[in-house]
Amino acid sequence: MTGRGNPPEGTPEGVPGGGDDEYRSVVFDESFVRAARLQEFSAQERMGDHARAVRSRHAWARAGASRQAVILVLLIAFAFATAVYLGVRHPYQSPPPQAVEPLRSSVVPLAPRGQVPGGEPAALFVNSPAAAFATGAAGVTLPGVRRTHSFSESQVMTALTTAKEYIVKSALDPAVLAGGEARSVRLLLDPDQLDQFDRSLEHPADDGRYAATGWLNRFNPAEAALAAPAVRVHGTLTATERSTTTLEVTADHTFVYAVKRPHEGGTDHASLFTVRRETRFRFDRDDLRDHHLEVVQSSVLAGPQACAANAAGYLRPLLAGQSAKGDAPPGTDPYSSGRSTASLCGVLSPGAVPHLPGSAS
Repeated sequence: MTGRGNPPEGTPEGVPGGGDDEYRSVVFDESFVRAARLQEFSAQERMGDHARAVRSRHAWARAGASRQAVILVLLIAFAFATAVYLGVRHPYQSPPPQAVEPLRSSVVPLAPRGQVPGGEPAALFVNSPAAAFATGAAGVTLPGVRRTHSFSESQVMTALTTAKEYIVKSALDPAVLAGGEARSVRLLLDPDQLDQFDRSLEHPADDGRYAATGWLNRFNPAEAALAAPAVRVHGTLTATERSTTTLEVTADHTFVYAVKRPHEGGTDHASLFTVRRETRFRFDRDDLRDHHLEVVQSSVLAGPQACAANAAGYLRPLLAGQSAKGDAPPGTDPYSSGRSTASLCGVLSPGAVPHLPGSAS
């Protein structure tokens, strides 16, 4: 062969540059060789008949890794688009949440048959059916918690503890009982019930919807005050699944308060006032997440209380020495249109009255 060539060991040092200098900038590395469009057959392949010296390399073969990456990206994009489509077109989407129901309530006064007995709060409690009741929040006990078909054990526990918190704040908080601020109760309500709650406290009405005493227990500070801060409580809480989106908690509690005339110095003329409250609470998943509840039904029996007393705004206990003789509920006009405001009244059982030693009752 003619022409110049570099020895296998490379160009010796010190050899002056010549015509080969123009090729020094060309580097035939491995990537350059792999990217070549022509590839030389091996010696054995060239021995065959009509064998060509070289073969063409397909563009995809030169970029195998790039081709796999493109295919992988396309597959991921297709899978993502399919998931989005199925999510939008899925025929079994969760039903929308149910609308919040307004509270329906009833407050029934229980009139005593004779005079209301009075005495020291401790003696009254001991000689009444409330003697075995727990004191304060200890009387609002939680049942054993079990998961339901659609709600976990922690969600059921959240519903029960939120209902207990509402009971404690609405029936045991001294500020609320004295007719004061009820913000702590309001904060627990579902936002869709706030307007009804506010109207009930600002403009109470005996119409089954806007009675303040349907939401909470409170006394008019100008008529009665607590003679002892401790309230005796007994009752139960029960949680059930109403639907796949709703939990319901039923509360049934009896509260016994020692009350007296306002601004009365001592407590030796206190009397007991009993409130039996049955309440149904409802929770959707948003309520459970936000620590809210819906009060959908409230039934209250309270006495000793006069039948004619309007208990929509405040509970109005008859105090020691007072009686309800000659008392009768207000009349109901069957010819009047609109929602009926019939007032119910019951008689307080003698067994519910404290029997003090030496009392005539």
